[in-house]
Amino acid sequence: MTTIGILGAGRVGSNLADKLAAAGHQVTLGVRSLEDTTASTAGAAPRITVADQRTTARTADIVINATPGDTSLDRLTALRTELSGKILIDISNATRDAEDGLPGDLCYPGSSLAEKLQAALPDTHVVKTLNTMLFMVMTAPETLATPPTVYLSGNDGPAKKTVTDLLADLGWQRGWMEDLGDISTARATEAMILVVPHIMRRHGFQPFAVSLAR
Repeated sequence: MTTIGILGAGRVGSNLADKLAAAGHQVTLGVRSLEDTTASTAGAAPRITVADQRTTARTADIVINATPGDTSLDRLTALRTELSGKILIDISNATRDAEDGLPGDLCYPGSSLAEKLQAALPDTHVVKTLNTMLFMVMTAPETLATPPTVYLSGNDGPAKKTVTDLLADLGWQRGWMEDLGDISTARATEAMILVVPHIMRRHGFQPFAVSLAR
């Protein structure tokens, strides 16, 4: 059984926690303040516990970054010791909001949050994935009318293999997974977020993924 820590207990982190716990993993939701524990554990599955983010990073085998992307770099750099030697799955997009609150500009044009994290955490295996879709698609890709694509970027092959196994637990078929290469390829998928607000303004908050058609 793999122990998975999720940094961020909002709707994205909680949604992933529920599905991964249902798949048999022990999940810890990492919250900024333990005062949030009551709200975060409401209706939680038996395999889900809550801890502060430092404890979550230290005790988990695999850590998922579901914190706001514009603050993730500082937040996770402070956990360098706890994340050493571990796989860090980065699913966040680092953006600055437009006036309507939707993503406007990239925080790291010409680079990516994943690349910044890998540089700041050299002893951690960063894998970028799941950042090109609305959060409900992450755990229910089969609900879309068209088979979606989930992209992976990372420098470590075995780490990416581990992540593909977790994606399968979330419902992703192997044929829907696209390994783009090393961590520098994450700048391409992170830039895909720029199309999302335009789609949402036209169609509302409906499930979709930015996918590859063949």
